[in-house]
Amino acid sequence: MRTFLVQLLRELRSIFYTPVAYVVIALFAGLMGFNFQSYITVLNKQPADVTVLEIVFLNALFIFVFAFIAALITMRSFAEEFRLGTVEMLMTAPVKDWHVVLAKFFGASIFFAILLVPTAACFWVFHVVAPTAVAAKSLGAIVSTYLLLMMLGMLFISIGVFASSLVRDQINAAVITLVVTILYIFIPMIIARLLNVTDPRVGQVAEFFDPIKHLADFSKGLVDTRRIVWYLSATGFFVLLTHHVFHSRKLKAS
Repeated sequence: MRTFLVQLLRELRSIFYTPVAYVVIALFAGLMGFNFQSYITVLNKQPADVTVLEIVFLNALFIFVFAFIAALITMRSFAEEFRLGTVEMLMTAPVKDWHVVLAKFFGASIFFAILLVPTAACFWVFHVVAPTAVAAKSLGAIVSTYLLLMMLGMLFISIGVFASSLVRDQINAAVITLVVTILYIFIPMIIARLLNVTDPRVGQVAEFFDPIKHLADFSKGLVDTRRIVWYLSATGFFVLLTHHVFHSRKLKAS
């Protein structure tokens, strides 16, 4: 456990000792602030049968930014180590492969959790400015929404870390992550809502994997444990793949 914590602290230092981390934080906070303000303005002009929580997170800009940020966070994970040659130190050090992989994953996940804090501050400011207005149907709806956002973010991060372990270039890792996450977001939605699928079972399967549908449900406070199991399982799957790739490269280098 101590070895893992040392690796995790090393990973967090490598993230926060570079200006990229603060650029990403500022970029995400700025875009989310703009997103929040824009949709509040829309609701003021034309009231709709949705809460502030739903309209802020259930839109194309947020979903794209969400996927893009995950790619930015993870593109350096292994690709930078391979490019600089520092991965040889990890491969020869007396640490388990799992410690290295999990440190990369949890380091990026912690950074992602920090990114979500400014979005929660937006709702606090909204409550202060308009104490009589309701931002969500309940406090539980806000909690469940951030729970899903964190699980979705961890899935995207696991995909990004896996992509970074496959290549030596950060840009390639970011592109692979962005393509896979965008496909995951939009393919179930297209199948379930846009294509004329006659078999209802196909639509049901698509909705089970549809993160937009999950976000819509959780933003109403409808927590489905099947979704939680799915995201944790999928995240674990990509972390396992990352471990396999890293271990294979270690064997080839030895």
